[in-house]
Amino acid sequence: MSIADEVFDVTGTVVLVTGAGSGLGRSIAETLAGCGATVIAADRDEARLKQLHDVDALPLDVSDAAAVEDAVSDVVRRHGRLDTVFANAGIARGAGLTQPAGSVDAFELDDWHALLEVNLHGVAHTVRAAARPMKRQRSGSIVVTASTAGLRADPFVSYSYVVAKAGVVNLVRQAALDLARWRIRVNAIAPGPFKTNIGGGEPNAEAEARWGASVALGRMGDPRELRGLALLFASGASSFVTGSVYAVDGGALLQSMALDPAPEGT
Repeated sequence: MSIADEVFDVTGTVVLVTGAGSGLGRSIAETLAGCGATVIAADRDEARLKQLHDVDALPLDVSDAAAVEDAVSDVVRRHGRLDTVFANAGIARGAGLTQPAGSVDAFELDDWHALLEVNLHGVAHTVRAAARPMKRQRSGSIVVTASTAGLRADPFVSYSYVVAKAGVVNLVRQAALDLARWRIRVNAIAPGPFKTNIGGGEPNAEAEARWGASVALGRMGDPRELRGLALLFASGASSFVTGSVYAVDGGALLQSMALDPAPEGT
């Protein structure tokens, strides 16, 4: 076994990935399964779960706290432990990919509540449920999908998305401090613009061009470009990393993002 194989070995580890039916979650689940981990892929879209290979499919709505608790308990009962959890499930509502976020007094409350239930509360439910068996083990890695939108204002996404992702960033830091005594590591991945269907479909050419212009490397990311970081967090290679937020954004945070000028009369 090479040094790289040893350092990044995840063979036989038990990994739960939420929001695994598509996008970043699917890439993470398939990568770790391909590296020898036992992967439980959770998503509320059962049809998408059926498209995955070499994983255990688990229908799950992370906004349902009791369902998340039951799901984690079931994983531990069947596999004896839980080594890594990717709290990745997320949705986008409100502003589209080609228009700005809109006015603070214009967002729909239904969208606001629905997005917070998944993107913030769903993460909290997942972290809380995962922490219980990991405390008994005195080990574990919890990885949360945040966003660069949680690290600064972002005119291309909705208010609720920014608020939820900012809350997730600080949840990760708080949980990392709290759970370190049990040797549980908690970190966040903060993606920039990636080609996924989180907004209801993959971006069209216009949207892709607009997002690409906001990135220093000049393009959107491919979900496969998260594979290395996912393997890092699921393996012993990150054994001394906790409370960190890793931006994977092609340099988007290096550039300013500005709204178009306000229309006259507003």
